[in-house]
Amino acid sequence: MNVYTPILVLGILAFGFAVFSIVIASFTGPKRYNRAKYAAYECGIEPTPQPMGGGRFPVKFYLTAMMFIIFDIELVFLYPWAVSADALGAFGLIAIFLFLINLCLPYAFEWRRGGLEWD
Repeated sequence: MNVYTPILVLGILAFGFAVFSIVIASFTGPKRYNRAKYAAYECGIEPTPQPMGGGRFPVKFYLTAMMFIIFDIELVFLYPWAVSADALGAFGLIAIFLFLINLCLPYAFEWRRGGLEWD
């Protein structure tokens, strides 16, 4: 149990700080509420009215986010290989070469298709 004592103490301190912050904020924070305070924050721009049912959302935002996630996560897998490249030898080199082909082909396809152009 001695090994876990610092982790337990840190957890208790973190929980205590969170509770303390919430309690102090309720006592010291401003109490004036208005319509603007309850409105959604839109970077200082007045929010545009949305039709009932939410309306249409441009798909290009979704596609851009998905491409970022896919390519970002694939690149994160390169870091462990870079650290242990010497220990993996020829097998690691071939495996990472195939991985990079799997990474570059969809990227080239999206680039050629115009998926990276922002209209």
